[in-house]
Amino acid sequence: MTTITVPIPDECLSRLREVAASLKVAPEDLVLVSIEELLARPEDSFRHALDYVLDKNAELYQRLA
Repeated sequence: MTTITVPIPDECLSRLREVAASLKVAPEDLVLVSIEELLARPEDSFRHALDYVLDKNAELYQRLA
């Protein structure tokens, strides 16, 4: 298995930890399952989700660039 590193804003990491704890799983496992679910979706749904995330976080990506 390959490891990738992704910067996550502190507020997102905090929320990720909360959700993972409520589900009684490790944050890393929750992220992996979420990625697997996203990749299993039909391409139209994936494209819609991708566009939504990019639009929603456009300002953040501008600040990080």
